Amino acid sequence: MNNGCVCCTVRGDLIRVVEGLMRRPGRFDAIIVETTGLADPVPVAQTFFMDDDVRAKTELDAVVALVDAKHLPLRLKDSREAEDQIAFADVVLLNKTDLVTPEELAKIEATVRAINPSARIHRTERSNIDLTKVLDQGAFNLERALENEPHFLDQAHDEHEHVHGPDCNHDHDHDHHHHDHDHHGHDHHHHDHAPSPIHDVTVQSVSLRGGEMNADRFFPWIQKITQTEGPNILRLKGIIAFKDDPERYVVQGVHMIIEGDHQRAWKDGEKHESRLVFIGRELDREKLERTFKACEAVPAEAAAH
Repeated sequence: MNNGCVCCTVRGDLIRVVEGLMRRPGRFDAIIVETTGLADPVPVAQTFFMDDDVRAKTELDAVVALVDAKHLPLRLKDSREAEDQIAFADVVLLNKTDLVTPEELAKIEATVRAINPSARIHRTERSNIDLTKVLDQGAFNLERALENEPHFLDQAHDEHEHVHGPDCNHDHDHDHHHHDHDHHGHDHHHHDHAPSPIHDVTVQSVSLRGGEMNADRFFPWIQKITQTEGPNILRLKGIIAFKDDPERYVVQGVHMIIEGDHQRAWKDGEKHESRLVFIGRELDREKLERTFKACEAVPAEAAAH
C-alpha cells in the first residue's frame, strides 16, 4: 500500500487491496487493518460501508484501539487523533497497566470513559489478550451488538461500569466480528459522563432518551443533524421506537453518513422507548435534547399519563 499508510488519504488503495484479497483463491476468516499510530480511523472505517464492492464482500467487525496507559495524558495534549481513536473505538485495550499506579490507572480509565462511554475496555500488559475478546465481535454492527448485549445503550447501566481485566472471571456475552479495523472498544455504559480528569479532552458524549417517535419528524431531523453537525459527530448509535411500528429500528452513523434498519420485533412487555447516543465535539446538548424530544409522536405531557 502507498507508504504503508492507510489512514488519511489512501482510501482508494485500501479498496484495491481488499478487492485484490477477495479475488484470491481460498477464504479469509478476517482482514485486520492496522493503521499507523496516530491515524484518523474514520476514512478507513468509512471505506467498508461507502464502497459498494467492498461492502458487498466484507463487513466491518469492530474498531479496536490500543491505549498506552503510561503516556495517554501526553498523547492527548499533542494529538487530536489520539482522542479520535478512543472516541471511535468499539473495543479499547488499556495497555501497560503494570507501569502505572492503581490511582493513575483509575484516572486513565475515567478519561477513556469520558471520551467514549460505550467502548468495551480490557486491561492488558504487553498487549496480551485472548483474541476471542478482540476478533469476531460484531461491535460495528449495531443489530448484532444489541443481540449480544441487549442493554448496550441503557442509561440504567450508569452505575454498573465494568472494566475487563486479566483477573476477571465472568462470562461476558458480547458482540461478534467480521472484517476488522484497529481502534476502540466496549465495557458497560454510562450516561453523559463526568468531565475527564485530563483537561485536554475535547470529545463528549450526549445520551438521549425519549418515547415513541413520529417517523415523519424523526428522519428529517436526523438527516439535518448529521448534515449540519456531521463534521463534529464521530459516532452516533441508537434504538428508535416508532409509533404503530411493531419492530425496533436501529440507527448508526459516522460523521455525515447514517444508516438504519429494523432489528427485531418488540418483545411482550418491553418498554417502547427511543435511545440515541452521540459522540463528538462541540455538541449542543440542549439543542439535541430539545429537538429530539420534538420528534416524539405524542406530547411529553400526554405520554406521562
